[in-house]
Amino acid sequence: MATDYDASRKTEDEQKEESLEARRLASGDQDKTSGKVDEDEAEAAESYELPGADLSHETLDIEVTPERANEFTCAACFLVQHESRRSASAADLCLDCA
Repeated sequence: MATDYDASRKTEDEQKEESLEARRLASGDQDKTSGKVDEDEAEAAESYELPGADLSHETLDIEVTPERANEFTCAACFLVQHESRRSASAADLCLDCA
């Protein structure tokens, strides 16, 4: 064990406390509540709702345009890319995925 000669010396009471702590850890006696999850916090988190989280009355309006003749869908990332982004080595991959 390394000894720090610059550190202040401990009193007998401090040495006894450290030895008691070491014995307690070695014997396996640990705080009984240290491994438990606070159930009250978990219940509170489940019942908490964010303000404005109810979007059931909202409708999503998105216009979907079909793939054009000069576009392709990458087989790896599934993004629609322009033909100029097509990889020369693999016909179905974009330059980023190739």
